[in-house]
Amino acid sequence: MPSSTFTTTTDTGSIVLRTAADRRRWRRYLADELAEAGIYRDLARRRTGEERAILLALAEAEDRHAQHWMSLLGDDLGAKAKRGAGSRVLGFFAQRFGSVFVLALMQRNEGRSPYERDDDATEAMAADERIHGEVVRGLAMRQRLALAGSFRAAVFGANDGLVSNLALVLGIGATGVPAATVLFTGIAGLLAGALSMAAGEYVSVSSQRELLDASKPDPEAAQALPGLDLDANELALVYRARGLSAGEAEEQASQVLAARHDEQPAPIGDAGIAEASDTDAIGSPIGAAVSSFVLFASGALIPVLPYLFGMTGLPAVLVAAGLVGVALLITGALVGLLSGVSPLTRALRQIAIGFGAAAVTYVLGLAFGATLA
Repeated sequence: MPSSTFTTTTDTGSIVLRTAADRRRWRRYLADELAEAGIYRDLARRRTGEERAILLALAEAEDRHAQHWMSLLGDDLGAKAKRGAGSRVLGFFAQRFGSVFVLALMQRNEGRSPYERDDDATEAMAADERIHGEVVRGLAMRQRLALAGSFRAAVFGANDGLVSNLALVLGIGATGVPAATVLFTGIAGLLAGALSMAAGEYVSVSSQRELLDASKPDPEAAQALPGLDLDANELALVYRARGLSAGEAEEQASQVLAARHDEQPAPIGDAGIAEASDTDAIGSPIGAAVSSFVLFASGALIPVLPYLFGMTGLPAVLVAAGLVGVALLITGALVGLLSGVSPLTRALRQIAIGFGAAAVTYVLGLAFGATLA
């Protein structure tokens, strides 16, 4: 028998001829399963309670998958296979961060399992990997929700600064004005945009806090409880208006009225009703304004850098576009990672939108420049 082939025994007891390529593939699967089990354990060390238990259960499942490949390899385990590049990246992030980024990467990794197309993997293993992706999606959901507002503001602020100021700089530069004019226009655009973003965020957050405050129960309303008519329970209407069914509202109102003669009656809104979101979760209007100013300014500064360092003409345009392109690729990739989808796809989408907007203003600048000439 050639040295490049060997035999293995299946679960049914039959002997099957295998190649060295099969053995290498099994070793790679084994290395990846052991790596993923380690990643889940690293994440579990940073969690408590139910999340920790779930992550440890996922690690045990990956250990079972690893045992399958060990059984197939038998005495031919040979040299330890190297983990795939994706597993190495996941391990690096899990050991250092243990954040939503790792969970998002794991979600994507579980969804791309090759087991459904590999006859050597069992049907149960393929199903496990698919379900693991949903488990990780659920674990990441809470962190995504907590991050959604601040992350949206960060991406929007930085991306807006990048695209709007690049478009402004390229549009003005294409008219043929001196480089100093382009530089001061870019700085003016940076300040105007950053101040506008800061003012907008301040008004937006302040308005949202005011709306939520207006929806909270009035603490003074509890003072009216002792005088309510038991036969015409108006309090039940409060709970019905806040989302309880008629029966639930009557029951809740009866419990509150039973204690209505307490010296300090509980606020009406404390009686089991789901309150509006805490305004503390929204953040401070001043904090939102400052962060928006900084994020927009940091993005808007990038297309101005070549002119700050004395570059002019086409070289300055190309360098500005290149720097902004790198920044757009990074922000797009981050969005993709957090969303559990292809970072490359989101990065390319980001750069296409940004360069599309800049191209329009550049062409218009060329047209106006030719007209003025």
